[in-house]
Amino acid sequence: MLAVETEKTRVSRGWVLPVFGAVLGALVFLVVRGSLTDDSYITLAYAKNLAEHGEWGIIPGSPANSATSPLNVLLLGALTLVTRIAGGSHPVVALGILTVVCGGALGWAWQRIGRVLSLPTAAGVLGITLVLLNPFVLSAIGLEVLLIPAVLLVLTALALEGRAVWFGVAGGLAILTRLDLVVFVVVIALGTPAIRRRLLPAAGFAVLTTAPWFLVSWIVFGSFVPDTLVIKQSQAGLFAPWSYSTGPMMYYLGWPVTVLVSFLPALVGVVALAGWAAARFAVRWPDFPPLGPLAALAVGGILYYIAYSYLGVGPFHWYYVAPVTATSAFAVAAFGAWYAQTRERPALRTGPPLLALGLTGLLVLSGAAVDAAQGLPWKSPVVFGNWASADDYARVGTELGQRLDGASVASPGEIGTLAYYCQCAILDVFSDRGEAVSLVQQRIANASPVMSLALRVNYHWLDRSAGPRKPDYRLQYASGPATGPDSWQVYSAAKGVGHFVLTREP
Repeated sequence: MLAVETEKTRVSRGWVLPVFGAVLGALVFLVVRGSLTDDSYITLAYAKNLAEHGEWGIIPGSPANSATSPLNVLLLGALTLVTRIAGGSHPVVALGILTVVCGGALGWAWQRIGRVLSLPTAAGVLGITLVLLNPFVLSAIGLEVLLIPAVLLVLTALALEGRAVWFGVAGGLAILTRLDLVVFVVVIALGTPAIRRRLLPAAGFAVLTTAPWFLVSWIVFGSFVPDTLVIKQSQAGLFAPWSYSTGPMMYYLGWPVTVLVSFLPALVGVVALAGWAAARFAVRWPDFPPLGPLAALAVGGILYYIAYSYLGVGPFHWYYVAPVTATSAFAVAAFGAWYAQTRERPALRTGPPLLALGLTGLLVLSGAAVDAAQGLPWKSPVVFGNWASADDYARVGTELGQRLDGASVASPGEIGTLAYYCQCAILDVFSDRGEAVSLVQQRIANASPVMSLALRVNYHWLDRSAGPRKPDYRLQYASGPATGPDSWQVYSAAKGVGHFVLTREP
C-alpha cells in the first residue's frame, strides 16, 4: 500500500512543473498581448494568410519565403484555423494558446531533467521563470522566442534519457524552429554518449522530420533557407556602429537594468560551465551527476553567439534568446545538481550551491520587477524600437486599408502590424518576392566565393524572372505631429510622436 501511495505521489508531482509552466505562460501572455512588436505581427500575418487562404506569405496573393521560423508559422496557422470554429480567424488567440503550450513544454522538460539529475523542484521552477520572465524574451513574444527554449530543453531532456529516436524527432523540430539551431542539435548529439552511439537512427529521424518542409521550401518557394538571412544581413548597417557581438553593450546603454537581469544568468551559466569542466575533467569528481547534455547545450549557446557574430547580422534583440536561455539553463541545472549532491553527502557544504540558486532566483525576481515596472498589461515592450505602438499601428492599418480600396502601397519599412490589419497589398522585401530576388542577386554578386556558392545552391529553384511590383501609393514615416490630408499621427515609447503620410506614386 505504501508503495502504491509513493508511486501516486511521484506521478502527481510529475505534473507540477508542466502545469506551473503553462499557467505562467498564460499569465505573461495576458501581460504582453497588447504590446506585440511589428516583427511579431509579420509572423501573425503569415499565420492568418495560411489559415484563411492556404498561402505562404504576409499578404494574400503574394507568395513569399521571409518567415524565419517555419514551425512557428505552421503551429500558429493550425491553431488559427481551429479558432475559426468560433467565427473569424484569431491569430492572437492562437498565439496565446501556443504560449501556454510552450510554457508547459518547458515544465515537461525540466521535470524530466530533474528526475534524471535528482534536482529539487525549485530548480525546475527557477529554470522556467528564467525564460518566461526574461524581459528580452517577453519583448519579442510572437516570434519564435518561446519555441526556441522549449524545443532545446526538450531536446536536452531526451538526450539525458538516451532516447535517440525521439531525440532525432526533437532535433528536427528544433531545426524547423530555426535552421541555425542545428548548432545545438549537433553539439548535444556529439556530447551525449547515449546519442552518439545511436547517431544514425537519431540523424535519420531528424532528416525524416525536416525533409518534407525543406524540399517544399527549396523547390516550391525557391529557397532552402528563408530569405530573412539575406534580408537581415543587408540590414546590419541599421545599427551602425554596433554589431551582433557588441549588441549587448548597445542595449545596456539604453536599458542597463533590463540587460543586467536578462544577461547575467547567461554569464553565470558560462562561469558554471567552466567550473563544471574543471570539476569533471581536472578534479575528476566521479560522483557528480551526468550534466554532459546540459553542458553541450551551454556550449551550443556559446558557439551560436560566435557564429552569429561571424555572419554579420544586426543585433536584433530576439537573436540573443537562444544563447541566453541555453547557458542560463545550465546554470540552474549545475547548481541544482550540486545542491542535490550536498544533501546526499553530508561531508559537502550545502551553503555554496544554495547561495548560487538564491542569487539566480534574485535575478528572476529582478526581471519580474522590470516587467511589472512597464505597467500591467504592457502598452509597449520593455525593449522596443518601432515607430508606433501596436494600438496605433492597428488603427493606421485598418484606416489605410479602407483608404486604399484595393490599391497597393509601398511599406514605410515596418510592415507586420500594418499588413495584419490593412488586408491590402503592402509591399516590401518581406512581402514581395520580386524585391527579395533583387536583394538575393546583389548578395550573391558581393559574397565571398564560398558564400556565393552556398547561396546559388540555396536559390537554385528560385524564379529570378520575377521583378518588384510597382505600388500605387507610398507610405512614409516622419517624426513630429501629423499635418495635412492622408496622414496619421502615432506615438511610440521609443520614438515619441510621429506620423505616417500616404502619397500617390507617379
